[in-house]
Amino acid sequence: MLQDVLTAVIAAGCAGLVYLSAAARVVKQYERGVVLRLGRFAGDARPPGFTMIIPFVDRLYKVNMQIVTLPIPAQEGITRDNVTVRVDAVVYFKVVDAANAVIQVEDYRFAVSQMAQTSLRSIIGKSDLDDLLSNREKLNQGLELMIDSPAIGWGVQIDRVEIKDVSLPDTMKRSMARQAEADRERRARIINADAELQASRKLAEAAQQMADTPAALQLRLLQTVTAVATEKNSTLVLPFPVELLRFLERAAQQPTPGPAPAQSPEPAPPAPSGPPKSLGNGTAPLTDVPDAPFDAASVTPVRAAADASSPPASDP
Repeated sequence: MLQDVLTAVIAAGCAGLVYLSAAARVVKQYERGVVLRLGRFAGDARPPGFTMIIPFVDRLYKVNMQIVTLPIPAQEGITRDNVTVRVDAVVYFKVVDAANAVIQVEDYRFAVSQMAQTSLRSIIGKSDLDDLLSNREKLNQGLELMIDSPAIGWGVQIDRVEIKDVSLPDTMKRSMARQAEADRERRARIINADAELQASRKLAEAAQQMADTPAALQLRLLQTVTAVATEKNSTLVLPFPVELLRFLERAAQQPTPGPAPAQSPEPAPPAPSGPPKSLGNGTAPLTDVPDAPFDAASVTPVRAAADASSPPASDP
């Protein structure tokens, strides 16, 4: 009798151990447990730690609550300015409602992946190439909103969406490279022109200062000679001073002083005798100025011609 009791106790203990092993579950800290009892959701999600379920009646689903990194395969599309590109991205999301993630959607990872791919194609078609290359932050926000809207009903929250790479055709890459090269060359030319303008202004000011102070030109010449001599070249070219040339030019233009030639006094012309003669052209006769020497050079050509053509007047 005692042996039967011991056997029953041992059998009950073994059955209890089997039941406990079948009913006992452990939920990790980053997980939540969703229990379906006979196919129906039983209460709230189980918290982390040790929990018990009814074997063969309850079914426990563990849902990971960590942030999931989901890469989106490269999607090929045509931008709004008719450029074919391939764009890939990455989605960061997490489950905020474990019950909806199990009940509302069959596979929330696959659902989020497909939604991200279709949203990425839509973003490519609505954007220009310049926006894809330079304004990615705005596109990331728009892509996040497009994915997050349906994901809320699945118990999933989109944490962040990032566009990783934009692949362009080779012809477009070459065109963009030529454009960038031309733009950089334009900037270089503008900088060089600005430098030349500033240098010319400074040189003009220096030339004006040297023109006001001729000694400054000689000092500058000596500085140039000193700078050239420090290079230890075998040939030294020394420019001829300009001031010396100017001095020689001024010396050549000045007349050399010498003895004045002796001039003999010219005899005074004899005073005309007799009455004044009348001119043939009807003009008044010329009167002689007393005590004034006659100067033949003062007679004009017209008057000299009139005197030559008129006949001599007869004495009364």
